[in-house]
Amino acid sequence: MINANTPDSMNTSSQVMETLRQHKVDNEFRWTPEGFTAGKGRAYQPEELTILKTFRFEGVSDPADMEILYVIRAKDGTMGYSLDAYGAYSSHEHEEGYDNFIRRIPEAGHDQQMPFEL
Repeated sequence: MINANTPDSMNTSSQVMETLRQHKVDNEFRWTPEGFTAGKGRAYQPEELTILKTFRFEGVSDPADMEILYVIRAKDGTMGYSLDAYGAYSSHEHEEGYDNFIRRIPEAGHDQQMPFEL
């Protein structure tokens, strides 16, 4: 496993997403006006979700490379992620709705950990 505190730490979103995929945390939570969906025909509300970890990535020379990846767990055990370009390059339709929704999802406390290291 890769630990974020080692010299081999992950520097790109594709590295983080590959590690998530290897641990079967590859459900993409997508925002809709009804809530986040993860491809299972169900819409989750913020109180049903927890943000376990947040990764921010900034391109060295291109502002379009700025993105944020949220690792999310639902109360029913579904785990996945939501990926967003941030700033002027946000790619979500109805960006205001996505931004307001993600802000309402509680973040895990320091005593709650992911089931594996990133």
